[in-house]
Amino acid sequence: MIMPMPTPHDIPIAAILAGGLFALFLMGTRPAGAADAIDPRQLENFVLQDCGSCHGMTLKGGLGSPLTPENLTLFSHDDLVSVILDGRPGTAMPPWRGIVSNAEADWIANFLKTEGPRP
Repeated sequence: MIMPMPTPHDIPIAAILAGGLFALFLMGTRPAGAADAIDPRQLENFVLQDCGSCHGMTLKGGLGSPLTPENLTLFSHDDLVSVILDGRPGTAMPPWRGIVSNAEADWIANFLKTEGPRP
C-alpha cells in the first residue's frame, strides 16, 4: 500500500519546530578543524548575557560566584579555561564545550582575569 505524502496540515507542529531547531543547530556548528575567528564584541556580550544570567549581570555574583578580576586571582588562566569548557560537576556551572571553542574559552578567561565587565 502506498501512503500519500503528508500535507503541511498533517505534520505536527512539534516536528516542524524540531526540524527548524536542527537547521539552526547545523548553521551554528563549525566543521572540525575550522579556524576560530574571535569576535571580541560578540564574546563580551556572551559573557555579560550568558555568564551574567548566573553570575549577575555585572558579574559581581548571583547564583554563581563573582567573576571579577579581583575574585579570580586564585585561579590560573588554564583553570578558568577548563571550567568554562567542562563546567564544575556537582554545581550549577554547566560545560560550554561545543558552544564555545577552545580559542573562545581562552579569550573569555583572559577577559575575566584582566578586564572584566565595564561599568
